[in-house]
Amino acid sequence: MDNSTTRRSIRKPPKPYPDFPLFAHATGRWAKKIRGKFYYYGPWGEPDKALEKYKAQREALYAGKTPRLTPGEITIRDLCNSFLTAKQNRVDSGELAHRSWADYHSTCVRLIKYFGRDRHVTDIGPKDFENFRASLARLWGPTTLGNEIRRVRVVFNYAYKQDLIDRPLKFGEFKPPSKKTMRLERAKNGPRMFQPDELRKILEKADPIMRAMILLGINCGLGNMDVATLTEDKLDLKKGWLNYPRPKTGIPRRCPLWKETIDAVKRAIKERPTPQDTEHAKHVFVTKYGQPWAKAVGRANPISQEFKKLLDDLKLYRRGLSFYILRHCFETAAGDSRDQVAVDAIMGHADDSMAGLYRERISDERLKAVVDHVHDWLFENK
Repeated sequence: MDNSTTRRSIRKPPKPYPDFPLFAHATGRWAKKIRGKFYYYGPWGEPDKALEKYKAQREALYAGKTPRLTPGEITIRDLCNSFLTAKQNRVDSGELAHRSWADYHSTCVRLIKYFGRDRHVTDIGPKDFENFRASLARLWGPTTLGNEIRRVRVVFNYAYKQDLIDRPLKFGEFKPPSKKTMRLERAKNGPRMFQPDELRKILEKADPIMRAMILLGINCGLGNMDVATLTEDKLDLKKGWLNYPRPKTGIPRRCPLWKETIDAVKRAIKERPTPQDTEHAKHVFVTKYGQPWAKAVGRANPISQEFKKLLDDLKLYRRGLSFYILRHCFETAAGDSRDQVAVDAIMGHADDSMAGLYRERISDERLKAVVDHVHDWLFENK
């Protein structure tokens, strides 16, 4: 017997009294259709509670607004929906990167999968968080674990700040790994960077598109999302400059381009596949399918995937190495130029010092000296 037959055979209870505003839905709940959408208010066996919930929400629903949930009723699904909607509003206003929203979305999916979508938020206690942390620790290393724990805490703290719950939750031992643990992990894995000879092998093996991406990464400290969202208007290939606010923070960046980088980017643009959407035609890089390289929600970063294939072919892959490590390489090599202010400006790092508040510009000569130093480190260090 299929589900539809089963539902038709269920004997629905009558209304408690003729003017009862809700009807018995086949799912076993009292329901009401408002502005063309069904809303559910609790099981058949609790008509009084269902009516109370309906009365608390009807004014907002008939006005086309989202009803305010009482603190004891909000579920994990309710919280995640509200949280992601708030973060999406910040993406739309340009205050939050889409990559950050995608990470929060993945975190919410994991919360719903682990705790259950109908679990009441206020029912979750320190022991629940402790067990959740243990399940995450079995999957990831300290760095990824710490990032996920911070995102989870942001989600639940949002609930209290927005009055979705009437008291903050107790997280207990649900904390990121200690600094000592992080230091030991880094020591175990060794330096997270490529040596000059390794980078030269990678550049020699890479196809024209990936070669241009890698050179932008080591020349200017660009990360995955920087490269994926780079548009042609941010490049002056005639004069050899990149003027590109960092998408993650919006901090201005200006970087001189090496001749190798200019030549590689020109070739990548010339050989770029035809974009499937006119909106993507402005991007310097699109995939072979004509799609942007930016990470889709719930999927692995495509630039990292292609870069890892390249490392595997060269037998250079080690745990912790990814395309983003090119920023580590630039920062490390550029630091030896002894002009950290210029290095930070190219990297797009925020300078909250008093000097940073007063400094209005950094000369092009200083920026060029930094990238020339990295160029010598990469190509002359043989």
